Amino acid sequence: MASKKLTTDEVNALMEGLAQSTSPSTVDIAGSDEVRPFTFGEDDLSLMGDYYALRQVNERFARLARSVFLPMLRLQPRITSFPPEVKTFDEYTDSIENFMNLNISRIEELRGPMLMAIQPEFISTLTAAYYGGNLGSGGGKRAEFTATEERVIELVSEGLMMSLSSAWRDLMPITLIQQGREINTQFASVVDGAELVIICSFVIQLPNKDSDKIDIVYPLQTLKPIAAQLRSRVQSDSIADDVSWREKIEKAILDIPLELSALLGRPSLSVGGMTRLVSGDVIPLEVGGGITVKIEDKPVFIGEIGEVSGKAAISLTKRIVRET
Repeated sequence: MASKKLTTDEVNALMEGLAQSTSPSTVDIAGSDEVRPFTFGEDDLSLMGDYYALRQVNERFARLARSVFLPMLRLQPRITSFPPEVKTFDEYTDSIENFMNLNISRIEELRGPMLMAIQPEFISTLTAAYYGGNLGSGGGKRAEFTATEERVIELVSEGLMMSLSSAWRDLMPITLIQQGREINTQFASVVDGAELVIICSFVIQLPNKDSDKIDIVYPLQTLKPIAAQLRSRVQSDSIADDVSWREKIEKAILDIPLELSALLGRPSLSVGGMTRLVSGDVIPLEVGGGITVKIEDKPVFIGEIGEVSGKAAISLTKRIVRET
């Protein structure tokens, strides 16, 4: 196969192009709006992508949290979850009151902290309703919680932690360990003030009352190890391996032990004959019309007495249809 040689003009054009590509050039990017500096390893929201799975966890938590407040409020509140927000921890603490109920926990599987913030007005409402008051009888602004409110906070935080663990179960099992409780945002040192946190807010609406809010705050570094799962619209593989609720309840029902008995006959005997009975006497028994087989003392089948492998047995011949 003959090869075609480049002409002199083609060689000169090629060399000129190489010279232009290797010559240093400068590009002015100062006035460009599309270029910004980037430091590798920085905490950037784009690294986490969409929080679809976390929004699903929040929606499940909002449904489960209603049962925590129902015994105290004697009604089921309306709880709405809002899309997660990303701020620095300083920006978040500046946006809330200095006096708050701040519950600090640790997520063992992710080896990171978590913060749950509850407004003090909602704690007052829960306390008043729990001890017989109405929803509008909560106290005003103050600087500390009473001993009664501390007990209500303990009950509420335990219930919300269990609900949150259940809400995360479909994504991944987590274990929440209570580490402390604060009332001043300056002492709730979950992360450094400049670090980014993911804020999940839940608005609680009660009749004839202003709405209250609960915040769950995750440090961005805590959720980074499961960033791929948080971006995925498919939940964990453990669901596919798990049996359905109907199969579980069916298996549980089928494992219930029942007592089976067979009625061979009902001999009749007078009182006089019974008083003359002595050891060794034989009571005649006529088996006719089949044997009634009972389950939990309820007649279910009609059978015939027989023998299988040298052992007495009953062959079921007919099912007793009970009229309803």
